[in-house]
Amino acid sequence: MELRSLAWRTDLALLRASGSEVEDRGDHLVVRTSQNPGFYWGNFLLLDSAPGPDAVPDWLRVFEKEFPDAEHRTFGIDGADGSVDDLAPFRAVGMGVEASTVMTARTVRESPHPNEEAMIRPLASDRDWEQQVDLALTDEDLHGGRTFATRRAAAERSLVHQGRGQWFGAFLDGRLGASLGLFVAGDGLARYQGVMTHPDLRGRGLCGTLVHHAGRHGFDDLGVHTLVMVADPDYLAIRVYRSVGFAGTETQLQAARVPRS
Repeated sequence: MELRSLAWRTDLALLRASGSEVEDRGDHLVVRTSQNPGFYWGNFLLLDSAPGPDAVPDWLRVFEKEFPDAEHRTFGIDGADGSVDDLAPFRAVGMGVEASTVMTARTVRESPHPNEEAMIRPLASDRDWEQQVDLALTDEDLHGGRTFATRRAAAERSLVHQGRGQWFGAFLDGRLGASLGLFVAGDGLARYQGVMTHPDLRGRGLCGTLVHHAGRHGFDDLGVHTLVMVADPDYLAIRVYRSVGFAGTETQLQAARVPRS
C-alpha cells in the first residue's frame, strides 16, 4: 500500500524507528506496537480509503482479529484531503471521528510573543525524562496513566539516541514547563511530536518559542527542507503554529472508540 498522506508517512516512519511493526495487507496496514499495547495510535489499522456503511462492521472484525486483547478500536484513513463527513459510517456505529490539519513549513520565523525567561535545551538526563513523564500526566486526555507515559517516553528517547533529532524542553527554574520533539522522517522531512505545555504555564509564549527553536534545529542541524506537524483545527495552538510560519496543506482522518476513563 503506497501512502498518499504526508501525515501518515511521517507517523509511520517514526513509529517504525521507535520499534513498531507495520504489516502491509494490500488495502490496509496493520500498525502494531507490542511494547506498548495501550498506545491507541501505535496499534491501529490504516485503511487505503474511507469505507462505506456496509463495510465498517467487517473492518471492526478485522481489527478484533488483529488485536484480540485491545479495548480500543482505532482506524486511520490514507489520503491528503477529506472531512469528518467521510467518516460518517464510523460515527454511525458510535465512534469518535477527527479531521486534523496537517501543517508544513519550509522556513520558520520567531514567535511574535517569545518567552525570554525559559531555558530552551534538549532533554538529556534521566531527571529530564522523568519530568517529561510528569508533564505528560498533566494532560487530562492522557490514557493509561504513568505506565503508558513512561513507555511512550522510552520510545521518544530511543529516537534521540538514534540521532534522528531531539526532544526539546522549556525549563523555568529547573522545572520542565513545555516540551516537543522534532525528528527526521525521511525524504527531507522532519516531524514534530507531542507538543505539550503545563496547564499552569499556558499563554506565556513557551509553545511558539519551542516550535521556532526546534524548527531552526531541523533546518540548520538536521538538514531537512520541510517541517511537518498535525494540529487540531479547533484548538488555539494552531494559531501559534501559523504565527511562526506553518500553513495547512492536508487533512488527516481518524476514527476511534476508546475505553471510558
